[in-house]
Amino acid sequence: MQIAFFKDSDRAAVFPQGTTIFREGEPSLGLMYIVVSGEVDIVIDGKQVDTVTAGNPLGEMGLVDKGPRSATAVARSDCRLEPIDERRFEFMVAQTPYFALEMLRVLVERLRRERAH
Repeated sequence: MQIAFFKDSDRAAVFPQGTTIFREGEPSLGLMYIVVSGEVDIVIDGKQVDTVTAGNPLGEMGLVDKGPRSATAVARSDCRLEPIDERRFEFMVAQTPYFALEMLRVLVERLRRERAH
């Protein structure tokens, strides 16, 4: 994913290592993040299932369906995350249609990996 869009953003949130970004079951508020720098662990039912690295999204299900968070996200290292709400997502897709394809690829890859386990 193109993180160059976000390198100089003043919207990015900084999370120190060990900080819980969001918890499983919490309202998503229709918000996802792009990891600009650092790494974030994804935990479901107390088990780490993935680590999201720079350039990749997390919390995308919350953006799509606005339902409760399906996992907990914890900063594995100090990290900067760019918040993306629905309005900004629509703008990004309109400006860069490839962004939508990249998001779909991430979702499909995660679903396939989950089914394999």
